[in-house]
Amino acid sequence: MAKENSSHHLAEAKRKRLTWILCVSGLCILSYVLGSWQNNTVPTSSSEVYSRMGCDETTTTARAQTQRNPSSSDDDESLSSSSSEPVGLDFESHHKLELKVTNQTVKYFEPCDMSLSEYTPCEDRERGRRFDRNMMKYRERHCPSKDELLYCLIPPPPNYKIPFKWPQSRDYAWYDNIPHKELSIEKAIQNWIQVEGERFRFPGGGTMFPRGADAYIDDIARLIPLTDGAIRTAIDTGCGVASFGAYLLKRDIVAMSFAPRDTHEAQVQFALERGVPAIIGIMGSRRLPYPARAFDLAHCSRCLIPWFQNDGLYLTEVDRVLRPGGYWILSGPPINWKKYWKGWERSQEDLKQEQDSIENAARSLCWKKVTEKGDLSIWQKPINHVECNKLKRVHKSPPLCSKSDQPDFAWYKDLESCVTPLPEANNPNEFAGGALEDWPDRAFAVPPRIIRGTIPDTNAEKFREDNEVWKERIAYYKQIMPELSRGRFRNIMDMNAYLGGFAAAIMKYPSWVMNVVPVDAEKQTLGVIYERGFIGTYQDWCEGFSTYPRTYDLIHAGGLFSIYENRCDVALILLEMDRILRPEGTVVFRDNVETLTKIQSITNGMKWKSRILDHEKGPFNPEKILLAVKSYWTGPSS
Repeated sequence: MAKENSSHHLAEAKRKRLTWILCVSGLCILSYVLGSWQNNTVPTSSSEVYSRMGCDETTTTARAQTQRNPSSSDDDESLSSSSSEPVGLDFESHHKLELKVTNQTVKYFEPCDMSLSEYTPCEDRERGRRFDRNMMKYRERHCPSKDELLYCLIPPPPNYKIPFKWPQSRDYAWYDNIPHKELSIEKAIQNWIQVEGERFRFPGGGTMFPRGADAYIDDIARLIPLTDGAIRTAIDTGCGVASFGAYLLKRDIVAMSFAPRDTHEAQVQFALERGVPAIIGIMGSRRLPYPARAFDLAHCSRCLIPWFQNDGLYLTEVDRVLRPGGYWILSGPPINWKKYWKGWERSQEDLKQEQDSIENAARSLCWKKVTEKGDLSIWQKPINHVECNKLKRVHKSPPLCSKSDQPDFAWYKDLESCVTPLPEANNPNEFAGGALEDWPDRAFAVPPRIIRGTIPDTNAEKFREDNEVWKERIAYYKQIMPELSRGRFRNIMDMNAYLGGFAAAIMKYPSWVMNVVPVDAEKQTLGVIYERGFIGTYQDWCEGFSTYPRTYDLIHAGGLFSIYENRCDVALILLEMDRILRPEGTVVFRDNVETLTKIQSITNGMKWKSRILDHEKGPFNPEKILLAVKSYWTGPSS
């Protein structure tokens, strides 16, 4: 009987132990499931993102926010609030992929001297003085030699503030961000820019449009169609603070505005601070960095370019970048010289001779003069060269460029006194190179260059596939960067734009994209991007970009470092990105894990915060995403 009781107690103990094990296991599994669910939930609001931040991060953000946006008067409250939103980004990995990262020593980069706060590497005025002044060569791109390269961080001004959000930024900018009053004094009566307390105001005026750019554009619209979608891309030479481009945007026309870095201090910097596309550039001895047949409209409002010199050499360059059927608009000297010749302090004979020279150069290009009314004169490029070739006009002065010439190649390419031939057309009514759809259909219509097979291994099907890829990517970006669709990022750069799919996928957002095609890219696709109705430029990323510091809110770099990793120092490219990125600006890198971990090890020493995330298709895709944010900091007060 004792033996039976012993067996019974032993069995009971086993049952209790088994029950305890099952309970503990169940609780562990439940905790794991709940934890995984919580960690993989994508934040749906900025407040949820902030709730995940540590106490130290929250305190730092609040302190920086106080510095960035000091309290203003009640009259300024609405404007200040537009530029004082905190940045909310979700850095949580959605699949918790464990990455094997080797221990790397972080190299910390020190701030540069405050004298370099507005440093533009390839447009440095001191370096420019070494070069010939003929044809403005000294104001062209001249990049630093190896012993002149800077391995430091360009410091923002001491009281730098996050810029106003679009559309307020079109009319206002913080004085502390660009502390230059020169234009407000020099151009006071022309209403370029005015100083109002701690901010600038841009009334929209210009030398040749005293009633404002909006009224000036309305005058143009009475002479040529601006609102039917046929004109989408424009180029504004000698743009000033880009008010012409700023007010074209409301008409769905995007302008590439450019001006040199000269005595008119910070013109392009003002334009970009306003949220208007612009780039440092000049018509000198080289081609403009754009493909042939890129722009629907070219504009010069007293841009001081000597169109009549060198047998109309600069007009032949405008002809190269102007689309068939495109317009060239000129206002200012010598147009309407009979009215203004005394104020321009030039003789009537001199001004008449200049206008005659321009008229002759335009005729030699087979341009048709549309009208001359008041201060405006407008010419139109032919849609093809069928009739022009019959008349032999194009073979006189200047001659046709040779067939070996690459019309789209424009990186450090010298200007030539020859006319870029248009693609062959079968009849006088055919658009050379192919007709474009009106905007906005143009953005997703198959571009003529792809239809004609000029891009290797790229056809209509691959073009449509690329659009679908970017549709999926942007949906994912909206999860990891909720501010993308809310106007937080106005000035965006795609450093390796390919077909412009990124720009097309976000065209409904209040943003614009500078589409950059590296000169070392396997396929030169910038012409396709312009045919889609977007803008961009060529660039060698081993050199500095032609812009001022702190001019972009978001930079996208997909596959870029796989192109350049064996060509130049990756750290120099990242330092250049830091230079052009605004404080609290965001960068999206797409590449393999090895490349991204190398990038992250460098950006950790640049005061960036970053996290590697999975590909939008899941954790098993070898391509990953590095999402980085530049921290807010400023240089010391002098």
